[in-house]
Amino acid sequence: MENTSKDRSTMKVRFLNLWKSNSSPHEIALGIAIGVFIGITPFYGFHIIMAFIAALTLRRVNKVAIFLGMNISLPLTIPFITWAGYGLGRKVLGGTYPPLGWDTVRYFSYDTFSRFFYALTVGSFILGIALSVLFYSLTLWFFKRRKAKIIFAEGGGL
Repeated sequence: MENTSKDRSTMKVRFLNLWKSNSSPHEIALGIAIGVFIGITPFYGFHIIMAFIAALTLRRVNKVAIFLGMNISLPLTIPFITWAGYGLGRKVLGGTYPPLGWDTVRYFSYDTFSRFFYALTVGSFILGIALSVLFYSLTLWFFKRRKAKIIFAEGGGL
């Protein structure tokens, strides 16, 4: 139970640091978008490495925001992300990709896995781009609004 409260407080501290940072709204929104894209990819277990590489190589991006955005793929959301990515990949690729169900999992083979992973990767990239654009737009709007309120308050307001 203590770990959960510790994890929440750590996430809260990270969000508050992001909230108080001197980064521009664009830098924060871009970091969130990149993190969301990384979190949607089906390379589970490599997300943290991908986030570190992105944080080290990209200059005008808020690094904390990358790691916060990456947390879209939590254990509770991974099944839904996987289902949506595979379903989207099936629709885009057409062909004879089986629906995701227990029968598919029960008779999993290397051939089934490679076809499943290909459709999942294609669908996840499309889903990742769409969600990244959505999260970028929402985050940019939110932090621009926040910055405008701060400027208004520092200017004396009404």
